[in-house]
Parts: sequence; structure tokens; C-alpha cells
Amino acid sequence: MPRRRQRVHVGSGSDGTEDSDSSAEREQTNSSESDGNIPKRTRLTRASLRLSQSSQDTPDVKQDESPPLTPTGNAPSSESELDISSPNASHDESLAKDPALRDSDKDLSHRPKRRRCHETYNFNMKCPTPGCNSLGHLTGKHERHFAVSGCPLYHNLSADECKVKATTREKHEEEAKVQEESNRHATRHQTPTSRQTRYKEQVTEMRKGRNSGLSKEQKEKYMEHRQSHSNTREPLLENITSEYDLELFRKAQARASEDLKTPQERLRIQGQITEGSNMIKTILFGRYELDTWYHSPYPEEYARLGRLYVCEFCLKYMKSQTILRRHMAKCVWKHPPGDEVYRKGAISVFEVDGKKNKIYCQNLCLLAKLFLDHKTLYYDVEPFLFYVMTEADNTGCHLVGYFSKEKNSFLNYNVSCILTMPQYMRQGYGKMLIDFSYLLSKVEEKVGSPERPLSDLGLISYRSYWKEVLLRYMYNFQGKEISIKEISQETAVNPVDIVSTLQSLQMLKYWKGKHLVLKRQDLIDEWKSKETKRGSNNKTIDPSSLKWTPPKGT
Repeated sequence: MPRRRQRVHVGSGSDGTEDSDSSAEREQTNSSESDGNIPKRTRLTRASLRLSQSSQDTPDVKQDESPPLTPTGNAPSSESELDISSPNASHDESLAKDPALRDSDKDLSHRPKRRRCHETYNFNMKCPTPGCNSLGHLTGKHERHFAVSGCPLYHNLSADECKVKATTREKHEEEAKVQEESNRHATRHQTPTSRQTRYKEQVTEMRKGRNSGLSKEQKEKYMEHRQSHSNTREPLLENITSEYDLELFRKAQARASEDLKTPQERLRIQGQITEGSNMIKTILFGRYELDTWYHSPYPEEYARLGRLYVCEFCLKYMKSQTILRRHMAKCVWKHPPGDEVYRKGAISVFEVDGKKNKIYCQNLCLLAKLFLDHKTLYYDVEPFLFYVMTEADNTGCHLVGYFSKEKNSFLNYNVSCILTMPQYMRQGYGKMLIDFSYLLSKVEEKVGSPERPLSDLGLISYRSYWKEVLLRYMYNFQGKEISIKEISQETAVNPVDIVSTLQSLQMLKYWKGKHLVLKRQDLIDEWKSKETKRGSNNKTIDPSSLKWTPPKGT
């Protein structure tokens, strides 16, 4: 009977403390070396070893005692982190040698398939077009591409043809610049010059045959191309229009492919992204797998992973799904730390002090940076209060979004950073967070405003909220004279934000040396009709459900 060895490797969690979740047990079998022969190294998982031991006549398996190394050069922290070059190699060899073992494998259909739960980001990522080797670019300016928009093969071109077209376009652009410089010093012609007239005649001549239609052979060729490649290739465009118009279209495509590159793809094409760069592409968060939008300064050993595993309750980040599963089995957190200051139905808001719960707030900021571009606060969380909105079910309180605010803001900012998680966007939660921030300002008897600069999505959300607040105020207003100061005091919205919103709605006019607020009944009726269609949903903040007093010193 082979002798078993147990190895325990202790890793560190995201909070810098040792975590027993990252321990892994690996069973290995030892066999003596044959005379003058070097044993073949085979990497095995625990499942394959147990499978090979299920038969009495299973041949000895030779294995190197040293654990397999991860791309970073360290032993993996769990069995799911094993870098298996051929996961089924040892299994297939055992099945080939022992027919009895092949029969026993039929009873193991209930076992889950082995899969890599942790692997490094593939820096040699290929273009999604079938058959493409990611070489060349539609613009002809780059050696590689990683998206369909820049794929020469998708556009039925080769990399060399793209380079030739790019050279021709650059040549024409240089000639146009020279001609423009010469015309700048010449007198302006009221009539077209002879060169412009010749060019117009050439374009007219080239466009004469564009409506002649396709021949039968050309139609068959186009249909065959469409049936063989379906949506993986662009339809053939030759002979559909004139060569001049087709070249204009190709030029626009090349320019668009240059503009459509994401920041990470642009850096990868330029060679500025290295293996040590943050390439977290997705995170596993509760029931969701979320694609990240921006860079976040996670520690280096986590930043080089292609996927990050985050506990949705304590926000601790881990390297593999096995570590996450073991962590979730013993994690006692079911809601954010701090005081629950609001609850209505399944929606709750927790006030978390950055000084008392520093690790949680830091993890929250790192998570938020994956979806915010202008966020600069990561680790200095002590001067801030975090208001975390959750949605409760029978498993716990799930993170919906949050906003942070300074404990002592000299400019009366009621929001420093605000985020709605991607899986809850476009459902009214962002407006609830904004409304809740202004509700706190009303309790404090202050006028609030969000800290600038706002992100693109944040600016859209705030403008929509300000518009709704002003139209509701106008709808309920019964007097004859209206004051911006009165609106500000009742809604807690900064007068500057009120003025900018009134201007965007064209409700602020300057007449006879005075600024007048116009009550546009058409906008009010349109808002009221939308409110009626929307009905009474639960995506509103009820002031009576707030149980909160302003912190001391504010």
C-alpha cells in the first residue's frame, strides 16, 4: 500500500492575516526509481489519485515529490490552483492499462468535472474571429489585434493588404496637407480650381457603374461566402458600390477600429502591459460573475490573476474558488458591519465608520475602483463614513451599492464617492442612494452637493435626480413667486445645482435685468405621466424608516 503524505501550505488573506482557508491537502504516492531510469513526472489531482487507487491491480504511479509551481514560482495554495498541462493524462493511462478501472469509471458520473479555478491571465489572448492568429491590424499601424473591430481576416483582408492601404492613405493625407498649405498663401477662388474640377470628374466617372447590379456568378460567390462564414466574417463588399465609396468606407472602418480600442487593449497592443500589471478581467461576487471596467490597485499577487474571488458579505478577496468555498463555509458575516440606520422591506442601509472597520472599507474601495474611473481613495478611509445599501433574502444582505462622505466636510459635500454594483444598475437603486444622501443632509439641516468630478454614469444619475426633484417641487408649488433659495432649503440641493438644472430644462430666463423661473407645464405633465405609468414601486426612500442622528462633531 503506498504511503501517503500530507502537505499544508498556509497563505495570507486580503487583510494581511494568515488564513487557514488557503491550506490544501495533497496526497502523493512514492515509488522507487528503476535502475538507471529517471521516473517520469506526472502532475495529479486528488481525484485522479483516488481513482487510480480504487482498483486493486492499479500500476504504481510515479510522481515528483515537489509540488507543482504556479507561474509566480510558488507552491499553489490549494488543489484547484494546480497548473495541469494535461488534466486527464494519468487517468487515460490507467484506463488503457486496466479494463476493470475503465468499468469502475462509469460509477463516478456524479462527480464534478475537474476544472481550473485559478489561472493567470492569458497575455497571448487571441482574436475571437475563427482561424485568426491575431497578427496585423485593420489600421495597418499595429502588429497585433485582440478585437473583431481591428481584425483584417474578419474584413476579408490580409495583414499585408492593410499595411499597403495604410501607406496609401498616409501618402494621400500628406499630399492633401501640402495642397492645403499652398492654398493658404494663395488668393481664395470663388470658383472651383482646375484640380478640384478634375477630381470631381474622376469621382463622377468612378460612380457611374455603381448601380449596374451584380452578375449571377458574383451573387453565387457572395451567398457561398455568407453560408460558409455566417456572422464570423464581414460580407463581401466588392462590386456593390464604386471603388471610391468602398475606399471611403474602409477608411472610416480603420479610423473606427482605432477609436474603439479599450484602454487595456490599447496598452496591450503598444506593449506597455507586462505580466506584473493588473489584469483582473472578472470577479466572482456571490451569484454573479462581473466584468471589470477599470484598474484597481489590488496587491501584486492578486493583481496578476485573471479572475478574483470576493466574498459578498465581508468583501475579502481570494485567489481561487476552493478558498472562497471554504471561506464561505465558516464566514459569520451576513451583513456589513456598523449600524443599520434604515430598513424598509428588503432594503437596508448600514452606516460603516472607516476608522472602526478599516479593513472592510478598504476592501469596499478596492472593489469600487474596478467600476469607477475617477476614484482615488483606497486605503485612507478613516476620515469617511460609508453608507452601504443591501438587499436581504434568506441567505443574507447582498451588496447593492454604497456612497461615502467625509465626517467633516468644509464644502458641505454630502457624497464623496457613490457606486451601484453593475448587477443592480438601471433598476432605480442609484437614485435611491442619491435620495438617501440628501435625506441625511435634510436631517443635518444642511445643503449638500456631490464631490466633483463626477463619473459619466454618476453625472447622468444626478442630473436625472435633480430634474425629478425640481419638477416634483413645481408640481406641488401653489404660490405665484418662487425662490431658488426656498427650493434649496426644502430639497437640500445646492443652489448651483438647481440653477444648472433649470438652465438645462430651459426654465430659467433673463428678462429686464432679472432672472425668472418659468413653470413649464409641458415638462411637468410629461413627468407626471411617467410617474403614473411607473406606479408605486418600492424603489423610493421613506423618511419615516430612517433611524439616524448626525454624528457628533458634524
